[in-house]
Amino acid sequence: MSKLAIFGGKKAVTCTEGDLFTWPIINKAMEEAVLKVLREGNMSGSDVTKEFERKYADWHGMKYGLGFNNGTASLQSAFFGLGLGCGDEIISSAVTYWATCLPALSLGCRVVFADILPDTLCMDPDDIEKRITPRTKAIVVVHYLGMPADMDRIMKIAKKHKLKVVEDVSHAHGALYKGKMTGTIGDVSCYSLMSGKSFAIGEAGIMLTNDKKIYERAIMFGFYERHGDVQDKELRKASGLPWGGYKYRMHQLSAAVGIEQLKKYPKEMAEIDKSMNYFWDLLEGVPGLKAFRPSKKSGSTMGGWYAPHGLYVPEELEGLSVARFSEAVRAEGAPCNPGCNLAMHTHPIFNTLDVYGHGRPTNAAYLPKGANPKPPKLPVCEGIQARTYNIPYFKKFRKKDIEQYAAAFRKAAENYQELLAGDKGNAQSGQYGLFARR
Repeated sequence: MSKLAIFGGKKAVTCTEGDLFTWPIINKAMEEAVLKVLREGNMSGSDVTKEFERKYADWHGMKYGLGFNNGTASLQSAFFGLGLGCGDEIISSAVTYWATCLPALSLGCRVVFADILPDTLCMDPDDIEKRITPRTKAIVVVHYLGMPADMDRIMKIAKKHKLKVVEDVSHAHGALYKGKMTGTIGDVSCYSLMSGKSFAIGEAGIMLTNDKKIYERAIMFGFYERHGDVQDKELRKASGLPWGGYKYRMHQLSAAVGIEQLKKYPKEMAEIDKSMNYFWDLLEGVPGLKAFRPSKKSGSTMGGWYAPHGLYVPEELEGLSVARFSEAVRAEGAPCNPGCNLAMHTHPIFNTLDVYGHGRPTNAAYLPKGANPKPPKLPVCEGIQARTYNIPYFKKFRKKDIEQYAAAFRKAAENYQELLAGDKGNAQSGQYGLFARR
């Protein structure tokens, strides 16, 4: 017997956690920046926010940045900026955080879901093309869990069908796709900057674009106090009140933190990247465990590795469930839970719920009378919970500590046969909302 910890053996992880997983990392400059805003009574202004917007946009080489109170607001405003409205369709991955697509319903849009690729967990370009109808106006791409989506193929499809592309980069701050920063490839990109994200400044979000019209329409939608910045004369004819009836400005305390975070994030991101790649290097070749990261030769990176996960191959472990495997890893002292975000395409809000009183399901409100499509068949999305699990999210490169955590995963996988007898299979795992931060 291997004496797995689940059976009373010694745990693989014996190190003290300390600040190995602490995030965000707060420094004196952040504290002083926040205190300055507080002392000046400048919490609801826009000058600090505009400085952050400019610097964040410059980091990406983009023309326009617009700061929001959260990432959800940035996505809804991006949809409005693109001119999406009643009867239009967007195509989204079903496996993502709900804010990637759900705000579109408030504009009268219909959400159509596409399947994902099992190795990247990002949208399958071939399935995207199958979902396009005459009503389709945009593709909403999420770089899921930091993995850059196949933007070359997606942009080619978008160009062919004259569709707009929205990048949801909330999981992939600073990540590269073939050497190019994610968020700089589509027509507009959106980022959550809340405290659990890899670029964390508080409850905030930001939108980037090179298209002045998208930028100015987004201002008109939720930034009444900045209508004077809009140059388009037609838009300014209806200035003074937010077109969407929303107040979306970023809190200046968050903006102040963001300015300081930009100074240190690249270094922190590099340490996270070094740590996470070392973890996976240690597990190279272990049966049942497949690294969730781009090929080292691809020119793509995971940025800050938000909510890192692994791919599980039960066929290599005689069908051992990911739930049982995760249970054994946790017993060894390492964080590990099965699954990822639950696929949204069967949720009532996209199929049967009448949110706004249309007298029919909201997601079908503007389809021809009598049309109420059934949820699509998305086999990868529907089965991915049994093939994913979360891994430790290292913020510091501490070689010996990382080795202990990797040993916990290796120990459970290499001694899988001892776990088969007590395997009760996979109950539904994952959630529509947030992940654990460790």
